Amino acid sequence: MKYTDIDNRKQAFIFELDDVLYPEKDYLFQVYYLFSGLLEYTTLIDARQTTDLMVNTYINEGKEFVFDRQKEKLNIDEKYRSNLKHLMVTAKLPLKLLLYQNMLNLLQDIVVDRKKIFIVTNGDPAKQLNKIKQTEWHGLEQYLIVYFTDEIKPKPDTDAIDMLIKDHNLQRRDIVMIENAEIDRLCAESSGIDYINVNEFL
Repeated sequence: MKYTDIDNRKQAFIFELDDVLYPEKDYLFQVYYLFSGLLEYTTLIDARQTTDLMVNTYINEGKEFVFDRQKEKLNIDEKYRSNLKHLMVTAKLPLKLLLYQNMLNLLQDIVVDRKKIFIVTNGDPAKQLNKIKQTEWHGLEQYLIVYFTDEIKPKPDTDAIDMLIKDHNLQRRDIVMIENAEIDRLCAESSGIDYINVNEFL
């Protein structure tokens, strides 16, 4: 699917951030790398071993189990959990986060057509902002309007969408959401706006 396949009457496009505009693992894996370096410095546990375990846990079990497996298999002290949480919010990444190429193309086409781009994202606002700041936007950052739903009410609640519509004097029929999660689909349906799964573009 391409921009030209979307109803040209749409005036505004809403995106989630993680796994819609860029792969979330690109952020997480760099944080794991930084955390492993910290652990190696303080505990002398080999950083590569720690990084490999974190990445493998993420792939096989999910990000919520990453620190627990560190505790179990490498005997990492519980006190380091807060270090990982802090790093997740504040990390200065070695490499910029790169948008999916097809999403970069889509965003560029939207800007050329003078339509609006919104990022409406769930999660810790400080962490989400940290990701946005470290993404390579190719000059598109000046066209982004961001709503952190945790400062309003997290999706699938519609408060952020309702606020966005009011703030920018939009009609619901003018908007489409690009989503990759049940939470976003429920939010879009409850808001009365159209949605397209990101895999249609990828």
